[in-house]
Amino acid sequence: MKHLSGFFFRNDFENVLILFVASGLFLNFDIMRKRMVQDQIVARGISDQQVIDTMLKIPRHIFVQEAFAAQAYSDKALPIGEKQTISQPYIVALMTEKLALTGTERVLEIGTGSGYQTAILATLADRVYSAERIRPLALRARRCLDSLKLFNVQLRINDIAGSPIGWEEEAPFDAIIVTAGAPEVPAILTDQLARGGRLVIPVGADTGQQLITIIKNEDGELQREPSVECRFVPLIGKQGWQA
Repeated sequence: MKHLSGFFFRNDFENVLILFVASGLFLNFDIMRKRMVQDQIVARGISDQQVIDTMLKIPRHIFVQEAFAAQAYSDKALPIGEKQTISQPYIVALMTEKLALTGTERVLEIGTGSGYQTAILATLADRVYSAERIRPLALRARRCLDSLKLFNVQLRINDIAGSPIGWEEEAPFDAIIVTAGAPEVPAILTDQLARGGRLVIPVGADTGQQLITIIKNEDGELQREPSVECRFVPLIGKQGWQA
């Protein structure tokens, strides 16, 4: 007769329900995801219900390496290979909320990375254009997005040295999100932002940044709104840091 037993295991970040079955270790990702949203996102002031519902829906664990699956819903960034990371869940929620998406937008994402932020955007917007400079990450992200049937994402690999960031031929965009830290807000991106649109980007030193929201009004003027301190991998290229 096979026996099924369960107990709670506490790591540094959350309580995780772990069930041992005859075939090995089983993690209840649904419980972990609900706990993540409750303790890390809602408790910190994220109030956009569409963002909350989407964070409850998208399985974050499929976007991390298998070795880190048990930590996928932890309150921290995680390595995804190629010296890149998947952002902390709260930061993903905060940046998404600041875009104020309604479902009709064309969104540009700079830095596909794991594809998790891309999946959140694709669920909330009409179409997402995502650019990634590291080919293996882009290909893995594409597979994850396809597995969730998120076919409203157009993904481009920008792996040519010196190529400009953005997607000028598809501009203007209603919203732009940058998932890497830049020394300043790149003018090439504000030029690709539609009037009435929002750009969310971490700005500062390569060791730490502040999250900035740029709002372009109907006259084309830019309004700058600073937010939390954060730390992202550096934006590489002409408008960022040297590789």
